[in-house]
Amino acid sequence: MSPTELSLKLLREEGYLVQVVEKWIPGANIRKDLFGFIDIVAIKKGETLAVQCTSYSHVAERINKITDSENISIVREANWRVEVHGWGKEKNRWKLKRRVDLS
Repeated sequence: MSPTELSLKLLREEGYLVQVVEKWIPGANIRKDLFGFIDIVAIKKGETLAVQCTSYSHVAERINKITDSENISIVREANWRVEVHGWGKEKNRWKLKRRVDLS
């Protein structure tokens, strides 16, 4: 499973309605994140959560990407929570390194 698939499963289990908002750009062979840093938007009563999904080894890079983004202030002003989900295997099981509320 990809990091995005793992996060979708987890967020659904936590009661969120989820949507992948990262888009594949054919021809350019690149992925484009919503607002430059969001792979998944998850909502439930009174809450909107933006998630960047990656592997364990790229969590720090993704945190820097978010904090350096020109769009993070607008997302924060909209009262969205922002998380980075870093996934890796430990003893043949998927484990999550969750960096909570970068907003």
